[in-house]
Amino acid sequence: MKERTLSENEIADIANRDESHFYDNKAFEISGDKIQKIAVAFANSDGGEFVIGIKDKKEELNPRKRWQGIDDIESFNFVFQNLTQLSPSIPHSYEFLRDNSGKYALRIIIEKSESVHKTANNTVYVRKSAQSLPIKDPAQIQALSYAKGESSYEDTIVNSAVAEDIFESQEIATFLKDYSPQSDPIDFTVNQNLVDRKSYDPRTAGILLFSDNPIPLLPKRCGIKITRYETSEEVPEREHLKDQYSVEGCLNEQIKKASAIITEVMESVQIMGEKGLEKVKYPPETIWEILVNAVIHRDYSISDDIQVLIFNNRIEIKSPGKLPGYVTIENILDARFSRNSKLVRVLNKYKNPANKDMGEGLNTAFQRMEEFRLKPPRIVEDGNYIKVIIAHTSLATPEERIMEFLEKNEKIKNRQAREITGVKSENVMKRHFYDLRDKGLIEPVMSKTGSKIVAWRKRN
Repeated sequence: MKERTLSENEIADIANRDESHFYDNKAFEISGDKIQKIAVAFANSDGGEFVIGIKDKKEELNPRKRWQGIDDIESFNFVFQNLTQLSPSIPHSYEFLRDNSGKYALRIIIEKSESVHKTANNTVYVRKSAQSLPIKDPAQIQALSYAKGESSYEDTIVNSAVAEDIFESQEIATFLKDYSPQSDPIDFTVNQNLVDRKSYDPRTAGILLFSDNPIPLLPKRCGIKITRYETSEEVPEREHLKDQYSVEGCLNEQIKKASAIITEVMESVQIMGEKGLEKVKYPPETIWEILVNAVIHRDYSISDDIQVLIFNNRIEIKSPGKLPGYVTIENILDARFSRNSKLVRVLNKYKNPANKDMGEGLNTAFQRMEEFRLKPPRIVEDGNYIKVIIAHTSLATPEERIMEFLEKNEKIKNRQAREITGVKSENVMKRHFYDLRDKGLIEPVMSKTGSKIVAWRKRN
């Protein structure tokens, strides 16, 4: 049993904490169904914690008086009894919080789960802000299951498709020509469970992999959109839009086509470097691996395309769907969890597979960025999407980049320095200049009137 003694200040802080997407507190008199409701909501969402033994702010204005303090630990047994009634069982831990008088509250920590959980009365809840809300629509419950990776949309039957969309495609003929042991389309797709074994109705995975044109059969679920913005701004304007491309076809072809387009577009992108405007250079393996990762791990139940946004100073690859199962931003380089196991497995059977280094793709992407002396990709959860930002930002400090630039150039302006360092704020960049000035390394270049600094140069 884990127990922690709290100070008066800690008790006041906990009792005064606002309920949120990740936190809740309840009075000791809470009913069993509400315990289950909160626990299920946290497990079905992003995890969280709740403390039992603290009155609601509406009931008691004084934070210290909200702490109830229960004499007997055994009194909390009803909490654990209710947690054991949940299906499937919820990953959690707990600790007793003790005040200086020896009285207790109970803290329950719920982990984000890779399963969809229900209360004893068969209700599914999710956490939204400070509320635990029920989901009653079967389609929404199924969408939650897809999002968690508990079930996969790749296994669904495509009602608009027929067996010939796979069996007679050029793609499967090309694939099987190089495949060993020798197989025909029916044997291979049945063995790989890409079609229904009795009716031969194609599954989503089969259409994505081997239909020559999956778009009409799975509209807005299987394309890649590439957009070029001629700007470095965080939020581009319409005037910055330069080119757009739509990539269609089976997944293997999509990856190759998209990679070729990105490479071609990047040839025209220039940013400020040590020698003035220079072509942007990214490690090709980084772009390839992150693109492949987006294609094979996206949530195909979401009606949207993968978005590749090419800016002057970065590439953003946005993939529909949240991280599946137990995968988090923190463990993504080490976790091994596949939302679309059939897609991953069959793509790896190609003669020159896109996902050749299975399980190591993202690690390769990060390693190559370091070899290019660029900062690692940044992975963020953006609503119902995962976004990977590949920025052309040097691992060198801003001061080092400024001095490298001045080795080859007479002077440098604030705007130029921000472009080569990735520093967004004009005022922050000024501080870097001042630091170098105070070290005796650079000196200001004044305006003709001598009233303001217009640039900086290396000090002789």
